[in-house]
Amino acid sequence: MKITAVKPFSIKADRSYLFVKVETDEGIYGIGESGISGRELAVEGAVRHLQSRLVGQDPFRTEFLWQQMHRGAFFPSEKIFCSAMSAIDIALWDIKGKALNQPVYNLIGGLTRDKVVCYPHTRGNTLDELLDSCRQAVKDGWNFVRTDVMDTMMTRMVGGRLILEPAAAVRQTVKTLGAMRTAVGPDIEIICDAHTRIDTPDAVRLCKMVEDLDLFFMEDPLRSENPASYATLARHTSIPIAAGEQWATKWSFRQVIEEELISYARIDLCIVGGITEALKVARWCETHYIKLAPHNPLGPVSTAACLHLDLASDNVGVQECPRVPGTALTDLFPVQVPFEKGYLLVPERPGLGIEFDESVVAKYPYDLGRRPGLWRLDGSMTNW
Repeated sequence: MKITAVKPFSIKADRSYLFVKVETDEGIYGIGESGISGRELAVEGAVRHLQSRLVGQDPFRTEFLWQQMHRGAFFPSEKIFCSAMSAIDIALWDIKGKALNQPVYNLIGGLTRDKVVCYPHTRGNTLDELLDSCRQAVKDGWNFVRTDVMDTMMTRMVGGRLILEPAAAVRQTVKTLGAMRTAVGPDIEIICDAHTRIDTPDAVRLCKMVEDLDLFFMEDPLRSENPASYATLARHTSIPIAAGEQWATKWSFRQVIEEELISYARIDLCIVGGITEALKVARWCETHYIKLAPHNPLGPVSTAACLHLDLASDNVGVQECPRVPGTALTDLFPVQVPFEKGYLLVPERPGLGIEFDESVVAKYPYDLGRRPGLWRLDGSMTNW
């Protein structure tokens, strides 16, 4: 079997997506998905650049092809290239599973569990709406509720800019998380995503002020460029910390794993380097008793890839799942992985267990659009 084509598809639906289809001379195709939302055109260029290295290759050689994509030029790959590699690698594993008539999880270790617990994105434009969303999630069978800084932190428009002031944001977050705990009771897990928008002093304050609320974890309380900063935060809080969604390759995770600065690894399979690299990070985490909480804000391919990693890994904490399979892009992906009452279930179809209809792509013309950004009152920026 040989690779005959590598096709990127940037689309816009409820958000922007980039899918990659890898075709073979035996008529078997694989589908992958890229991360780095909002920079799809850059990643698409990387996919097209890599295509010449892949056509004619054996798709079963996933480790060799990963090394070739990452190290095939003088400069090693960074996030944009790794996102392209991720989509291609996921598609290659899909091909292998289909060719062998096996689900991907059987190729990477086999089942370690019967289902995978997930958390939703509970939302609201006001505190009352957020609390209603949390209560509804519990009624629907979810064991987790989650909020991020856009839901909990004090934001307002000033001069056409969306403002987030750290001190006010921390105070508002504390109030909101307290109200969430009262609304859902002591047995439902709560996740708070700081989304890298506050820096170390405010992250320390926030974590210490909500320690009595028994959060499942605080997600991305710091920017991702300097993993060493997590050493400072870890000294000051007992709250479990989750991080890693912006990191590409195992090397970015090295310090936080080896020094045990996080409790949950937010591996993004569509950025880190695909299933091939995610497996290495996951097994490395296991040696330090760090649980997996894979990052998955994307589409049906990302959800399926995360599910197979989770099913074949012992050290899974929870899986992010804001888009329930079968509720988004159902024409583009008419077959998606199974889900029921807060859990992703075991797919029995070969490969990733999903199907892609290329003929539907034209219904979703790509539009980069614009995000408003987040600003401080003094005119400086913070992370979106």
